[in-house]
Amino acid sequence: MSTIDVPALIARIGEEIGVGDWFQITQDRVDAFADATLDHQWIHAAGPRADAGPFGGPIAHGYLTLSLLPHLMGSLPPLVEDRRLAVNYGLDRVRFITPVRIGSRVRARALLAAVEPIEGGAQVKIAVTVELEGSARPAAAVETLTRLHG
Repeated sequence: MSTIDVPALIARIGEEIGVGDWFQITQDRVDAFADATLDHQWIHAAGPRADAGPFGGPIAHGYLTLSLLPHLMGSLPPLVEDRRLAVNYGLDRVRFITPVRIGSRVRARALLAAVEPIEGGAQVKIAVTVELEGSARPAAAVETLTRLHG
């Protein structure tokens, strides 16, 4: 039997879960991501070509920003304290809104967008805004799906 209180979660739809800690994007991290994914597009590599490019310097891969969500959301309070398991179920929507320049800091701001009962727990949709320090526009907007089991 589930220990997830689905009605209590449903009552929290629309509530902000929290705002995470700032995290700096470094060239070393971007280079490591490029090596891991074999995506060595010049806009991500330090050097004169990126410096003269449309962003005035190298930028992080959008998928790097996306891949950092577990870390960025790690400093948020948990939705359910006594869950047995939380499983990434996927994404509903991803938008890369503003390029993330090397040296920038990003953080997650999360809102509980939807809750659906499932066997043994609940599936939750979390609307995550990846904020970009000093920018009026976010780096990304993502809807994550997570299955919580009690």
